[in-house]
Amino acid sequence: MFKKILIANRGEIACRVASTAHRLGIQTVAVYSDADAQAKHVQVCDEAVRVGGNTPKESYLQWQRIIEAAQATGAQAIHPGYGFLSENEDFAKACATAGLVFIGPPASAIQAMGLKAESKRLMEKAGVPLVPGYHGTDQDPTLLQREADRIGYPVLIKASAGGGGKGMRIVEQSQDFDAALQSCKREAINSFGDDNVLIEKYVQRPRHIEIQVFGDTQGNVVYLFERDCSVQRRHQKVLEEAPAPGMTPLLRQEMGQAAVAAAKAVNYVGAGTVEFIVEQPGGYDKPEDMKFYFMEMNTRLQVEHPVTEAITGADLVEWQLRVAYGEPLPKQQEELHIHGHAIEARINAENPDNDFLPATGNLSVYRKPQASSFAISEVRIDDGVREGDAISPYYDSMIAKLIVHGDTREQALARLDEALAQLHIVGLPTNVQFLRRAIKTESFAKGKLDTALIPREAEHLFKQTAWPIPFSVAAAVAHALQQEKTPHGKDPFDRHDGWRGWGVAKRFFLFAKGEDKISATISYLNDGALHLDIRPHGDHQATPLGEGTLHFVPVAGSDAIEVSYANHSARFCVYRHNDAIEIFAPRGHDVLTWIDPLRQNEEQGEGGRLTAPMPGKVVSFSVKTGDAVKKGQPLAVMEAMKMEHTIAAPRDGIVGELLFTPGDQVMDGAELLTLTEAK
Repeated sequence: MFKKILIANRGEIACRVASTAHRLGIQTVAVYSDADAQAKHVQVCDEAVRVGGNTPKESYLQWQRIIEAAQATGAQAIHPGYGFLSENEDFAKACATAGLVFIGPPASAIQAMGLKAESKRLMEKAGVPLVPGYHGTDQDPTLLQREADRIGYPVLIKASAGGGGKGMRIVEQSQDFDAALQSCKREAINSFGDDNVLIEKYVQRPRHIEIQVFGDTQGNVVYLFERDCSVQRRHQKVLEEAPAPGMTPLLRQEMGQAAVAAAKAVNYVGAGTVEFIVEQPGGYDKPEDMKFYFMEMNTRLQVEHPVTEAITGADLVEWQLRVAYGEPLPKQQEELHIHGHAIEARINAENPDNDFLPATGNLSVYRKPQASSFAISEVRIDDGVREGDAISPYYDSMIAKLIVHGDTREQALARLDEALAQLHIVGLPTNVQFLRRAIKTESFAKGKLDTALIPREAEHLFKQTAWPIPFSVAAAVAHALQQEKTPHGKDPFDRHDGWRGWGVAKRFFLFAKGEDKISATISYLNDGALHLDIRPHGDHQATPLGEGTLHFVPVAGSDAIEVSYANHSARFCVYRHNDAIEIFAPRGHDVLTWIDPLRQNEEQGEGGRLTAPMPGKVVSFSVKTGDAVKKGQPLAVMEAMKMEHTIAAPRDGIVGELLFTPGDQVMDGAELLTLTEAK
């Protein structure tokens, strides 16, 4: 076995590879960018080498420096992880030229399957079913428009060299095609250095089911069953599970054999995934009618590989290392079996209620349920961050992967919800509560899956509240009072709980929930009890939102407090981050803003400004000074975390000054242009 390997990646996957390598007695070398100098993956590896600046182009994509680092440290092989250089045939060739083992497939297989158009032509020759589309090399926009019109709308434009949902657009009608094509090409060239695209019929009610394959240098290829990855936002996976709900044994065998045939067609070695679009013409309740079409092959380990590990008992990174060293596959097809059910949830720094806008910030609180790391168990959390670490704008927004396993799907779902409830992240918005709602929707709970599940269940997924606002206010007040408690002597005048010899002491709190402001008044009664009155701020005549006795006690050995208010009791974990009060309970999560009345100032309007919603790069402006625009009209395009985001006009107006030029990096909240009222 290898003595030392270099891991050409960062974050969670670098830590994942290092974990298995250390278990096998293999030393590891990390590489890092300036932004990752103190990152977790640097700390868990035996050695670390700086390879460049903050951005991937300056660091993790600099494969010459990575090869030099491997040679300088005596590494025998390079594991590319996923993303970055994992599907770069030039890098695989360069490793071989340098006398290093690339822990992945041959460069020829990466090349054959890396370009979607080429791989589809290859699959067509092999008799694998394909979705109707255009996969040609002629990229003339007029031809592409004509092909889209021929196929029939809706169509899907996809970057030929793409992956991870980048460089992909759905076009509903012919007149929208050109704008979508240009946007897709820009994103493709920025992400992959190749703006070629293919056009496909957009399959209605499709499921995204992929097959895990593995090949060795002796010519053996097996499939380790399927994963359903249908729950997606922006064409990126949110929840993955294995096995796929409703999969018939016959369809599993047919798809597995097709995936093996695809791998053998390119002499595949190592871990790979053959992805299929599965049509459900008979509806969700007739799996026997499902038809599958080849979509693409990912010539690398997938983000969602832990669910396959959970149901098969195999460590896929160990398999990668053994196969790369020249050993045969650890198991043959007849030795592989499915055990139970596994689900993975991707924990992302993003705001689901704002079109899943990526977020940056520090993990000021990062509390996890009891779980294993990088090892098969009932609850497993794979991550590359620690409490206090930053989620930067330079890389993707994933914080962690939460994987659960159960004897049945129902048991796995229950474990997932419980683990999500115990995952407390403060410092930036996340999708944790969105995930809890998603797995409880009728569609997901009953296995009625397709890639449109999120928009179909939107009413139950977005802008939801976990409980009535008085309980959040009561929890916030209880937390504030609990934090102020200090020991005192027997003298009643030494007490800090509002006691007084005559009259009733009162204390006032002010919070905001969205646009609404809420007043909370605590009255310290002579018997030591606390009375809490909650009303809309500024309206003393309004009916109270909540009124009653407040009682709270800390829960020993935890961050929680037991709060009783208005004849209801619940256990809360409350954290204050700047002016944000983050409230967690088994039922869900809520956020209030704490307002200090002594320094409160009414916020002034933005004066017609249009600001960046996140840190990123200005790609283009679609308007110029003096243009009249309507509310909702696209004004600019920004790129952040490898994705493009369109900035729209918040109201009608006249464009004043453009304050940046395309290519400029801007910070969160930076004013991009001015917008004045139309005369």
